[in-house]
Amino acid sequence: MLCGFSFYLGGIFCSEKTRFETNDVKQIAVPSAKESMAAPLQIKAVSFPECSPDYQDYTPCTDPRRWRKYGLHRLTFMERHCPPIFERKECLVPPPDGYKSPIKWPNSRDKCWYRNVPYDWINKQKSNQHWLRKEGDKFLFPGGGTMFPNGVSAYVDLMQDLIPEMKDGTIRTAIDTGCGVASWGGDLLDRGILTVSLAPRDNHEAQVQFALERGIPAILGIISTQRLPFPSKSFDMAHCSRCLIPWTEFGGIYLLEIHRILRPGGFWVLSGPPVNYEHRWRGWNTTIEEQKTDYEKLQTLLTSLCFKLYNKKDDIAVWQKLSDNSCYDKLSEPDTYPGKCDDSLEPDSAWYTPLRSCVVVPNPKHKRSSLDTIPKWPERLHVAPERISDVHGGSASALKHDDGKWKKRLQHYKKLLPALGTDKIRNVMDMNTVYGGLAAASIDDPLWVMNVVSSYATNTLPVVYDRGLIGTFHDWCEAFSTYPRTYDLLHLDGLFTAESHRCEMKYVLLEMDRILRPNGYAIIRESSYFVDAVATIAKGMRWGCRKEDTEYETLDIPSPPVLGDGGYAAWLSGCAGIGTKEL
Repeated sequence: MLCGFSFYLGGIFCSEKTRFETNDVKQIAVPSAKESMAAPLQIKAVSFPECSPDYQDYTPCTDPRRWRKYGLHRLTFMERHCPPIFERKECLVPPPDGYKSPIKWPNSRDKCWYRNVPYDWINKQKSNQHWLRKEGDKFLFPGGGTMFPNGVSAYVDLMQDLIPEMKDGTIRTAIDTGCGVASWGGDLLDRGILTVSLAPRDNHEAQVQFALERGIPAILGIISTQRLPFPSKSFDMAHCSRCLIPWTEFGGIYLLEIHRILRPGGFWVLSGPPVNYEHRWRGWNTTIEEQKTDYEKLQTLLTSLCFKLYNKKDDIAVWQKLSDNSCYDKLSEPDTYPGKCDDSLEPDSAWYTPLRSCVVVPNPKHKRSSLDTIPKWPERLHVAPERISDVHGGSASALKHDDGKWKKRLQHYKKLLPALGTDKIRNVMDMNTVYGGLAAASIDDPLWVMNVVSSYATNTLPVVYDRGLIGTFHDWCEAFSTYPRTYDLLHLDGLFTAESHRCEMKYVLLEMDRILRPNGYAIIRESSYFVDAVATIAKGMRWGCRKEDTEYETLDIPSPPVLGDGGYAAWLSGCAGIGTKEL
């Protein structure tokens, strides 16, 4: 991985995680005035062993080994439950035997190496529904699904006929709850719609890993007792294709969460029970009377949440969340259920925030955040969203400045890392973004970016979503909600400066190692105070690293000396270089 550190004057990059040690390289340092103000943090050399092979698919906060500790009610055991610090693993998660570099995008949408995700249960259980099938040394993904036996493209074609807004840039962001192997989200990429495919770690074995292995955005998650890690009014569309979420149970609390994260004017699409119950009920092991009752309950609940039935055909029903806030006036009446959420519950609070049986009413001061008032894609990417005014110091000029800064940075990164912008890098994570600047600058490259905003930082994630990008809240003191080996490039900018008082650097870097693919990269822009310590830990994880100037420096950097096994490193005045994570 490009393990990159970049101080505010310089930067370090470690390129391509390597399981081989590299030789020490002499450092030639000319300390800057800023560096001389405080001695850099120094730590002792450390070396991390590999975890045992049974940890090859280790997801620390959704670990099936720990499920028995938690309750079955509403499937709470599948939510995030991170291990206490004394149970944290200090080892490097190994790849499965026979692991290969993933197939490159866009070919990867339809196939992946079997040995990279060697799970047979889902293949045996779902091959008749054409989710996937094993053929030789690959899994093939024909685009089938429970509710789209004719293929996902035909299914989405029908959906576009029902929702013309999917064709003209009105709809840009979507969430697929209970996503299967993310066939729906994968198909929408070619239609200009960016989807977060969401599924828990359950008996379906690695649905999210299948998605990410193929280059499709996805994250582990479940609607259970806590809010999903997204701000209010994030998505233009939400989708459930026989996702088996009991929408009308528990007072409709799951649908209340969809209402919260769906933009006013946005669409909720349901295919599967109880839609089209008149013709489908026999295959659902139920009676037509029961399905009719369920559908009527669902329609009543949606009406109470200010949704209207927008369109319906065959197995697909579409509801639209109303943009007119006057619909919510009735929620103030006595004995109304569900009622309005009171002011004590922040609409965007979404990190370990319990679900509540109340309606989050859209803020009436936001006049231009509904689907019919926000600019269409791609114009919305560079138009300052209305909600940027909620950010301290946020403004149209601040966004324009940020965009200009990231265009310059990306140009510089591509000089340092020629793989960036090619099919060698597909899944990218910006670990502590502000406005999604890296994602915006790289919008024309064959990659997608998961924009992460710290749960302890200023809440800028609504701005990211209003621009037509995707992301999530996260606390880097804990493991991220993904499988091992799911990202090609990690980028962070001052994360340790901001969070080191809370999060131990060693565990953050070990988590980065877990989620990075072999031969993946990390770019770390950081204060010079932390650079040596990060380099020491990175070496203990068998990463190769080098320092480089940032885009603001003008130093000439000679070609780095080549070391053994293809890794290389070079150290220059306050800046360092690039190395490798190989199998």
